Amino acid sequence: MTTPSDRQVFTAPGRTPTGPRRTRWQAEFPYHWDADDVVSRRELLRFAVLASGALFAATAGIAALGQLRPPRTSGRIAIARVGEIAPGGVKYFEYTPRDEQAILLRLANGQFVAYSGRCTHLSCAVYFDARQNKLLCPCHEGVFDPETGDPIAGPPQRPLPRITLRQEGDTLVATEEAPQ
Repeated sequence: MTTPSDRQVFTAPGRTPTGPRRTRWQAEFPYHWDADDVVSRRELLRFAVLASGALFAATAGIAALGQLRPPRTSGRIAIARVGEIAPGGVKYFEYTPRDEQAILLRLANGQFVAYSGRCTHLSCAVYFDARQNKLLCPCHEGVFDPETGDPIAGPPQRPLPRITLRQEGDTLVATEEAPQ
């Protein structure tokens, strides 16, 4: 058994022992008050204001960049001759202003339509299934209407970007991609 003289007495630095004696394990957490002088309230407030301002400026910059839209593509490219594609037929081509795949369809009524070949869900390749008369995205089973490009089934929520066509003589020319 230990006697009171064997126990170490703990007191905070710079303090004199008052009251009942305590052993080290009975004492409160030792506070070092001189360590609080490292950062003043004014410096902390200055840091918080500067950090908030930097975050606001970064957010405003990102929002401004998001408002800058890429210029509309207006490259003219000859795609096919009118008699080359039968009604219900399809031709895949590369639309050069943005170097991406595109789809030219001749609908059953003889009208021509062209769409971007990238699904609006996760940019997978879209292809035309003549048996079902639908544009399909095999990645997540997205289905688009060939006449309008609107999504019919699956996860895509936006229609396929349409490419404006012009007929010059017997040649079909892609002129621009219409904005969504």
